[in-house]
Amino acid sequence: MGYEIKEAYKVLCDQLADRGIDVDDVKAKLKAQDVETPSWAYADGGTRFKTFKQPGAAITYQEKFADAAQVHKFTGICPRVAVHVLWDFVDVEISEVVEYAKSVGVGVGAINPTVFEQEEYMYGSIAHPDPKVRQKAVEHMLDSVEIGRKTGSNFLSLWFADGTNYPGMDDFVDRKHRVEDCLKTVYDAMPETMTMGIEYKLFEPGFYHTDIADWGMACKFAEKCGPNAKALVDLGHHARGVNIEHIVATLIDEGRLAGFHFNNARYADDDLTFGSVNPYEGFLIYNELVKAEAADPDLKIAYMIDQSHNVKPKIEAMIQTVEAIQYTYAKAMCIDRERLAKAQAEMNIVDCENIVSQAFFTDVRPLLHTVREEMGLDPEPLQAFRDGGYQQKIAEERGIRDSGGGLG
Repeated sequence: MGYEIKEAYKVLCDQLADRGIDVDDVKAKLKAQDVETPSWAYADGGTRFKTFKQPGAAITYQEKFADAAQVHKFTGICPRVAVHVLWDFVDVEISEVVEYAKSVGVGVGAINPTVFEQEEYMYGSIAHPDPKVRQKAVEHMLDSVEIGRKTGSNFLSLWFADGTNYPGMDDFVDRKHRVEDCLKTVYDAMPETMTMGIEYKLFEPGFYHTDIADWGMACKFAEKCGPNAKALVDLGHHARGVNIEHIVATLIDEGRLAGFHFNNARYADDDLTFGSVNPYEGFLIYNELVKAEAADPDLKIAYMIDQSHNVKPKIEAMIQTVEAIQYTYAKAMCIDRERLAKAQAEMNIVDCENIVSQAFFTDVRPLLHTVREEMGLDPEPLQAFRDGGYQQKIAEERGIRDSGGGLG
């Protein structure tokens, strides 16, 4: 560590001590941070208009896991890879995927059933009027539960494109009941150690209504299933201006927060790197998480990234996102909570806001530098990856290809 960083770290430690914050505790939590990256982020992705291909983009599960392993190698906090079943487990032995992942230094993370690409799902999957279509979706999700058993994954991540495009196209309540029945069937087949994360999305691809449109609907479906079914919060799946940190606090208090899909959004969708549009929002969300962790050290929340990079280099964008998550978590732990509680009790609104914003504007880079060095990592993950030459190597070896297993 350079002299300037060492001096900055000492100054930061003094600042945090003045706020009553245990630096060693903060460092321990940063070292224990655990964030999954998604297999599909390493494949070619695009928009509904076009997929722009990148040299070296992954196609096979081996390439996806190898690329994800680079992110873990340089950040130290991404030991698992979320998978999409029909993108990553087609015509392969599950044991082979598990062994290959292990061989490159990562494991299989959340299991994502793929119930939105087949022709049968044109009018929905688990909300479809045809029981045969619903059964196909349920059987695929049951297969996904079995994949979770075989891979050691304890998280079933569910997102559905179900909805309607026009008024009168189908009955809202009938569709709700179909969704309830299908989810309960899958839930009852899960092992006790597995969590079902039910993701919601305000709109798209249904232009009139989406069957699981917000956190309240996701919660109601979860309640009908059982205690291990919870809402999964994707940061980009809300109307503009929605107070996501308020939703997060409520879900935690109700015991119904399954986890996150980290990303960012300016308008409609969710494929921007975390913190690229509204870093303060991410900080305020982490504020609620840090507070909840302090109250319940055994709190289990799944942290996953859900991004499909189509203009940024894929591995670099993922490292950039992971770094942003680390910095955000660190800043949220810099809040002087004793002073904040006192100011809140006194209704000293100016001080309340200043105490929170003081943490947001704290430069935690020296702290992260120190943590990474203590973990045996390069303090600058992105530059270290660039210097390693991996991107140039896969670009030359793989080139530009017709690919699958991504969003396009």
